[in-house]
Amino acid sequence: MGIYSEHHRFREAGEQANVNNVAQFGEPVRSLFTTTKVFTLHHRISIVDENEQVVYEANTKFPSLHDKTDITDASGAQVAHIERKFFSLHERHFITMADGTSFQLSNEFFHIIKDITNIEGLGWQLRGNILGLNFQLYDADGGIIAVIGQKLLSLHDKYCVDIYRPEAEPVVVAILVTLQHMIKDRAARASSSSSSSSSGN
Repeated sequence: MGIYSEHHRFREAGEQANVNNVAQFGEPVRSLFTTTKVFTLHHRISIVDENEQVVYEANTKFPSLHDKTDITDASGAQVAHIERKFFSLHERHFITMADGTSFQLSNEFFHIIKDITNIEGLGWQLRGNILGLNFQLYDADGGIIAVIGQKLLSLHDKYCVDIYRPEAEPVVVAILVTLQHMIKDRAARASSSSSSSSSGN
């Protein structure tokens, strides 16, 4: 049974594509699904296909000020490297693909509920809805590349991504992993701010 919500477009592996995604963009060429596992010294995201076979893995070593993350494919080959750097009040994530392509994402994206951010270096746009937990990735001409959905109230930080441009899959996976880190960072900052406010009262 597929997910029918207009706003929450997450689905599990094996379920039908979200009907709203299909109505708006057609059937995806491929879909991938993530689950985050946190260990003492590593933060690991496994990305699986419809059959729950691991296609990619992202590993982050802790403690790491720059949140350095490496993405590898099922054979262990390098796909991308991600680093977080701070500029003034904002943080940026720099992504370098195995073929040398590089681009960046900024947390300025999260200042308001719904916004559009340019992915510097690609000419792509990420259009998001934090409350709806879904995001659309478009190319420079406004063509759909992928739709990302996050599971509501999940202990394992689950995401799904419907991919419409299969040649862009490695870059989409790198953006998906980066977005997952950025949302987690945002939640941590919000929790820290809330705790500070509570302790100050």
